[in-house]
Amino acid sequence: MIKKICLASNSPRRRELVKYLGLPFETVSVDTDETNHPEDPEKAAVCIAERKALKCLADRGLADGEVIIGADTVVVLNGLILGKPRDREDAFATLKLLSGKSHFVYTGVTLVYRDGEGNERAVEFAEKTLVRFADISGAEIDAYLDTGEYADKAGSYAIQGMFSRHIERIEGDYNNVVGFPVARIYAELAKM
Repeated sequence: MIKKICLASNSPRRRELVKYLGLPFETVSVDTDETNHPEDPEKAAVCIAERKALKCLADRGLADGEVIIGADTVVVLNGLILGKPRDREDAFATLKLLSGKSHFVYTGVTLVYRDGEGNERAVEFAEKTLVRFADISGAEIDAYLDTGEYADKAGSYAIQGMFSRHIERIEGDYNNVVGFPVARIYAELAKM
């Protein structure tokens, strides 16, 4: 029986969303290598999520009835993984590239828990959401970048913030784009 969640994340957005799982939780800041595997975006997201969960496990262990959750989000356009921006110039180029196009957002998740016999187990998956941007002018991109929201965001935007006015549509889980697919995680926890 799951009694508690340990979220292995530095993300304030994930910290906000984990509470919707309806379980007591704590968050643990983890620093891991976030180098992607460029061949497969789904595997890249899951690999980094796994690193976060396993780093948390190694650092603090796993309490009885606890599940450690690691998650990582990547933005993908035509097979190219668009990571977090290095600087404002990089963010501008990324948003210009995404302007007027559809892309995919993958959030990889790793859940580490103990089974009924006390053995450590892991469940891994990636959730995928399509996001369509409106055409965005250079002036609109600059105005958005002035907000500072783009920093530390895969794809250089936050769907839940000021950039939402440039989103034409999404197909799939909105929370997945924010970085934490609550419904899928809840379903996986219910199976445990």
